[in-house]
Amino acid sequence: MKINKIVIFSVIVLIVSVGINLLRGEAAGYNYTGENILYSISPIGESEYNDLGVVDLKGSKVNLVTFRTKILFFEDTEKIYSDPNNLLPLKVERDISKFWIKEYITEEYDQKKFTVTLRKFKGDKIMYKHITKAKGPIHNGITFPFYMRGTEGLKIGWQFIVRIPGNEFKVELVSIDEITIPAGKFQAYHFKTIPDKGEAWINKNSPQVLLKIQGKGIFNYVLSMKKYNPHNN
Repeated sequence: MKINKIVIFSVIVLIVSVGINLLRGEAAGYNYTGENILYSISPIGESEYNDLGVVDLKGSKVNLVTFRTKILFFEDTEKIYSDPNNLLPLKVERDISKFWIKEYITEEYDQKKFTVTLRKFKGDKIMYKHITKAKGPIHNGITFPFYMRGTEGLKIGWQFIVRIPGNEFKVELVSIDEITIPAGKFQAYHFKTIPDKGEAWINKNSPQVLLKIQGKGIFNYVLSMKKYNPHNN
C-alpha cells in the first residue's frame, strides 16, 4: 500500500458524509470560494489539499480537488473528480514517484453499480486492472473530511458507517476537544473508528476543515494543519 494511502486510508473511516451541499459550505453560513490547506505529516512529510471548484470532465461539470503528499523520496499527486450534487467520487488520477520508479493509476467509480475500477499504467499500457464492488455508494478518503461542513445537531455518540473500496467501518463522535496544532488553537469534533484504528479532529467552527489525524498501528503518524487559505475567486 502506498505511503500516502497509509496516511489517509486509515482515517477515511473517521469522517462521515452527511449532506450533498456541505462541501460548499451553504449550511455553514459563509460564501465558499475554494481553498488551499497545507498539512505536516509527522515524523516527516507534508501534504497539500487544493479545492479548485467546478471544472469540465468530458463534457460534464464535476468538482476537482488535488492532493499532493511528499514523504522523503516518495511523492503522490492525486486529482479527485466528484459529483457536485452529492460529492461522491467519479474518477481519481494518481501520479506516483518513489526513488526512480514512476506510476500512473486511475480509479473510476460507478456509483450506480457501486464499483471501483482500478488501473495501473506503464506508459499507455495497462499493467494491472482490478474491480471492487461495495454494498452501496463509495466514498473518497481525501475529500471525506470536508463532507462535515455545516452539519448541525452532532452529539456525542453519533455514529455512521463509512464505505471505502474493499472496506466498511463505523465511526463515532466521542468528544469535543480543544486542540493546539501548528495552525493554532481550535475547538474540534473528535472522531474514532470502531474498531479503533485511528482518530481525527474536525474544526467545530467555520470553516469546518480537517485539523488533525492520529494514525494507529504500524505507522503511528500524525497529520496536522499548518496553514489554511481560502481562494479569492
